[in-house]
Amino acid sequence: MDQKIPIINLNAELDPLDSEIKAALQQVLDDKKFILGPAVQRFEKDFAAYLGVRHCIAVHSGTTALWMALTALGLEPGDEVLTTPFTFFGTLEAILWAGGKPVLVDIDPETLNIDPQKLEAALSPKTRGILPVHLYGQPADMDPIMKTAKSNNLWVLEDACQAHGSTYRGRRAGALGSAAAFSFYPTKNLGALGDAGAIVTQDDDLASRLRLLRSHGEAGHYHHVLLGTNARLDSFQAALLSVKLRRLEQRNEARRRNARKYAERLKNAPGLRCVRQIPEAQSNYHQFIVQHAGRDALKEFMDKKGVATAVHYPCPAHQQPVAKPLGLDGGSFPAAEKAAREVLALPVFPELQDSQIQYICDSIIEFCNSHSGIEVSQE
Repeated sequence: MDQKIPIINLNAELDPLDSEIKAALQQVLDDKKFILGPAVQRFEKDFAAYLGVRHCIAVHSGTTALWMALTALGLEPGDEVLTTPFTFFGTLEAILWAGGKPVLVDIDPETLNIDPQKLEAALSPKTRGILPVHLYGQPADMDPIMKTAKSNNLWVLEDACQAHGSTYRGRRAGALGSAAAFSFYPTKNLGALGDAGAIVTQDDDLASRLRLLRSHGEAGHYHHVLLGTNARLDSFQAALLSVKLRRLEQRNEARRRNARKYAERLKNAPGLRCVRQIPEAQSNYHQFIVQHAGRDALKEFMDKKGVATAVHYPCPAHQQPVAKPLGLDGGSFPAAEKAAREVLALPVFPELQDSQIQYICDSIIEFCNSHSGIEVSQE
C-alpha cells in the first residue's frame, strides 16, 4: 500500500475554521437562546438568500424535512408520489411516514437520476406529486419534470439533500419546485456537527404551515392549531452552518475542478463509465461516481492501493427488506438495479491534491486494463 487516501477529510475542512467556529458557538452560549434563537434565524435568512427563495425553515434532519414538506403539501393516506428507486431509503421512508404511497419510476442509466420520459406512464388518478432526487449533487432534469407536474396539477418536492449549491439553468437546486428538502448531515457539502436539515420554498402559506409543524403546531404560547411535532434545529448547529455557508461556493468549485480532472484522466479507461452530466445542470459533486461491471473487485483493488471508496447505493430502495409490502420484485427497475451493482464513489473532497487524483486514476486504469473483458453481472 503506497498511501492512504480517505473518502472524505473533515479534519482538513474544519481545522482551519477552529477559531471561527468556537467564536460562533460561544456567541450561542452568550445569547442563551438554544432553540430557534438568533443563530437559527440568521442561518435561515442567509441560506434562503443564497438559494434565491423566500423562506427557509430549519429542522433537525433531512428526512424530517422531507416528511414535513410532504405533510404540509397535503399528502393524505393513499395518495401517490412519483419518485426514484435509486436513492437513500429516507426518500421513500418520508413518503410512507406521511401516509403516501411511493410509485417508482426508473432512472436514466447515464445520469442515474429519475427518467422524466417515464413519468407519464406512472401517473394515476391518485398521483399528487413528484419527488425528484438530485442524486450525487447533479440536479434532475427539471424542465420536463415541471412540465409533467403542471399539466397534471401536481406539486414537485425536490430532494436536494445532496445538492447544496448545485444549479439548473442558472437557478439553485431547491428553488425549482414547490418546495425542497436539504440535509446538513456532517459529510454533506454543507454539513453540521450532527443531524440537521431544512425545507425551502417560495410559498408563504406553505412556509407558515411548516413553521407550525416543526414546533408542535403552536401558534402562540400553548395555543396549538394543528398536529405538529418537535423538529426544531438547535442554535449550535445553525451557528456552525452559517460559518460554513460562507465558504460553500469556494469548496464546491474545488470539487468541480477535481471532478474535471477525474473525467479527463479516466475517459479512456476500459469498461469504466462516469455519470453523464446534463448541459442544463451544474453539479456540486457531492459524490464523484464511476461505474464498472466489476465494481466489487475494483473496490477491493482500491482498498489494497490505500484508496478509500464507497458504494452509494448497493441496493435499490424497492429491494430493501422493509419495502417488501410495495410488491416490487427484482427486474422491476432494471436501470436502477444495474446501477446498484456498478456504482463506486471516489474521493472528491476539496483538499484532495492533484498527485492523489493522479494516483487514484493510475490505479483505476491499472485495474481496468487487467479486467477489460469482464462481463456485466446479471445477479
